[in-house]
Amino acid sequence: MNSPTSSGAVTLPRVIVSGLSGGAGKTLVSLGLCRAWARAGSIVQPFKKGPDYIDAAWLALAGRTAATNLDPFLFPSDTLVSLFLHAAAGREIAVIEGNRGLFDGKDEDGSASTAELARTLRCPVVLVLDITKMTRTAAAVVAGVKAFEKDLPLAGVILNRVAGERHQNLATRCIERDTDVPVLGALPKLPGNPIPERHMGLVGDRDMTASDAILNSLADIIEEHCDVPRIREAAEAAGPIDKPDKPFFLDAEPAGSKVRIGVAKDEAFWFYYPENLKALELAGAKLVEVDLLRPADWPDLHGLYIGGGFPELKAKELASNNIIRQRVRALAEMELPIYAECGGFMYLCDALVVDGLEFPMAGVFPVRTELCGKPQGLGYVEAKVVAKNPFHDEGAVIKGHEFHYSLCSAADGTVLNFALKMNRGHGILAGLDGLLYKNTWASYTHLHAVGEPHWAKRFVAAAIAYRRAVEGKPAGRSV
Repeated sequence: MNSPTSSGAVTLPRVIVSGLSGGAGKTLVSLGLCRAWARAGSIVQPFKKGPDYIDAAWLALAGRTAATNLDPFLFPSDTLVSLFLHAAAGREIAVIEGNRGLFDGKDEDGSASTAELARTLRCPVVLVLDITKMTRTAAAVVAGVKAFEKDLPLAGVILNRVAGERHQNLATRCIERDTDVPVLGALPKLPGNPIPERHMGLVGDRDMTASDAILNSLADIIEEHCDVPRIREAAEAAGPIDKPDKPFFLDAEPAGSKVRIGVAKDEAFWFYYPENLKALELAGAKLVEVDLLRPADWPDLHGLYIGGGFPELKAKELASNNIIRQRVRALAEMELPIYAECGGFMYLCDALVVDGLEFPMAGVFPVRTELCGKPQGLGYVEAKVVAKNPFHDEGAVIKGHEFHYSLCSAADGTVLNFALKMNRGHGILAGLDGLLYKNTWASYTHLHAVGEPHWAKRFVAAAIAYRRAVEGKPAGRSV
């Protein structure tokens, strides 16, 4: 159980599951461990390293509690530790799924890598190693990983895609004899991917009616082929973590509901960090889920948040819902504060093109997006705010990430107002992002409220100003 020591440090069993590259098998292992421990009665806290909504959604299902993203690029180290301890409070064990290869980061020094996260959190690493057509060479790979960076807490290896018992035994003997790194499991070659994929990664949990059965089957695989008790021992061997002195803003008491902010949540839009929603509530927002796919009544809103997702998969339904499209456009004209990210930006455009078919969207911005076969923006974002807007201070530099297969285009001569100049990343057009129209913001850039804590306060302040202007009510009155 997460508990403070006499010195103020916190003790919490924890493990990071990593690999040498994407596709190594770390997602399968992470999900299987989370579900195996959760169904055995442990209180598990899942984490995902890096900006990822879909893996985090699956981890939440596997661990039976909301998952939290951790990223050394998005958060300063003290903030990262505070977020980790905040999310893991009251839990018995934490499982962190890494991303990409163990040492892969944003530059040649591996900055913001899974290895950096492991050192920051003093967290044991279990390496998932694909040994397809490999035996003794696997020992050389493990030896290289062990020696590559100083103070890497490598706790053990799980072999993946093992051809049979002889293959497993030979590779295990070589690794344990020549590296002293224990082999904690050996997974056979599976006939297919138990979790289907699509263009942006794993299929979202909202599309998987049999997700619980899938996760239980992954737990069965892990329990059959891995030494789960030894992995637990490695997690329990993790030393205490020093708690930062600075108070963490998500630990604060809510300010009380002052405004009502709609959050688009349906089959098309569901990419939200839980901490973003929590930050809005702490700043004084009452959050109300709204649906962009169905022509339902909405309550009076003082702000609207449209996150990312898969609007391209629901383009026909979104286009057919004229009532909601017209409502969103009317709210933008009324200067309602609207914040849209990626899929939300695509919805606010004139049109979305999928497989050559054009579907009308909300029409707030005179541009259109088209789904492409390859990513058009992928990775970390750093951008300077170059225009006045309700959500970010002009002149500030914000960090975030983008991952989109759509490409934006505008007719010649179209006048557009952008708020972000990209120092890193692609953005919407010509190295610019953050389209503005009145009080509406739309960007390919996703941000995390823990890394940009001003955002929720500014959003709620804009919503309060809107409410006062429209309803003539004083700022302190409850919703």
